[in-house]
Amino acid sequence: MLDAATWAGRLGGGTFLAQTYHRSYAHFPGVADTAGLFSWDDLNRIIATQRLEPPRLRLSVDGEMVPLHRYAIPTTNRRAVTWSRIQPSDFHAQLRDGASLVLDAVEKIHPAVGAAAEGLERFLGTSVQANVYASWTEREGFGRHWDDHDVVVVQLHGSKRWCLWGTTREAPTFRDVDSPEDPEGDPVADLVLSPGDVLYLPRGWWHSVTADQGTESLHLTFGMVPHTGADLMLWVVDQLRASLALRKDIPRFGSPTEQSDFIDAVRREVADRLADSRLVERWAESIDTTAPGHAIPSLPYVDGLPAQRDITVKLTAQRGRLTANPTQGTVTFSAAGTAWDFAASAASALDTLLTNRPTTLGEMADSAGLDVVEVAGLVSVLIDGHAVAVVGTAL
Repeated sequence: MLDAATWAGRLGGGTFLAQTYHRSYAHFPGVADTAGLFSWDDLNRIIATQRLEPPRLRLSVDGEMVPLHRYAIPTTNRRAVTWSRIQPSDFHAQLRDGASLVLDAVEKIHPAVGAAAEGLERFLGTSVQANVYASWTEREGFGRHWDDHDVVVVQLHGSKRWCLWGTTREAPTFRDVDSPEDPEGDPVADLVLSPGDVLYLPRGWWHSVTADQGTESLHLTFGMVPHTGADLMLWVVDQLRASLALRKDIPRFGSPTEQSDFIDAVRREVADRLADSRLVERWAESIDTTAPGHAIPSLPYVDGLPAQRDITVKLTAQRGRLTANPTQGTVTFSAAGTAWDFAASAASALDTLLTNRPTTLGEMADSAGLDVVEVAGLVSVLIDGHAVAVVGTAL
């Protein structure tokens, strides 16, 4: 299972974060155990059973999307609901002729990939989307291009060639004032990924990808949402909304002196906040504890959890924080945009949730020396706050 600790081990832990992340590509041959992660059978089942419209499922060749009508037909049920039904023979023909298949956000519909994405989210502290890519020929599906987010690629089946160029615009973004120029010269790396290989690629790195090894290729790409200086400034502005200087109306029709005084007041407030040496740390704590995570219902328990030891629960947020309040004799559990105060005796039970691994009410109770009734009560509060969900019922 690719949980946070496993990802850290595969990618190099602190060394990866300090020396490679956001800086340069890295190839990790044979480090991923892909058994049970995602297979051709999984892909066939999803295509056959899910209603997947472009761009969620799409075919691409030479950088262009293949029109949907070339491999699917519209289907309408008796309640006038219409969707596109894949026609296997036409679908196969497009793939055989050089199209690449893309399935977006597969972590939402495949538990093993979902768990791997959550593990990477926990390791890197950012949201992750996992896409499946399949190719059959040396024809490029997307041409040479760059992405506006970092990616971690896991080769599942067959082989695929990746030609890499560096950036031609440092840290390009989706909403940018300029576009990167095409790279010149030979690639800085020419890699062939085999099953179990992992490739890390920072945003902005140009790359072209092709299945030119004489075998079909299946791989997962985990894309990480970037956090930029612009995002930090937006967060700072949100923190300053309590400031009178930022709440005041802009003196659009005021005198030059009034306008200058207004800007000076705003500048002082922003400068004071940016002078905080712990600003990045405070921002990281904020995004860790306010990210909504993956909301999951806890059916059939719609009116609190019964005190049953074998009910299994799990934190649904990417990360949470547990803070001790010694003078009050309490601890604060923060996750999914809410903070709760509990008795200090609950700390050990809450700590088990922060591992992001499924745990039973019985295990939580034993870890803290609490009664299962008490644990069921506090977990019910967290379920109502969308921070925890039942992932294994006792029924």
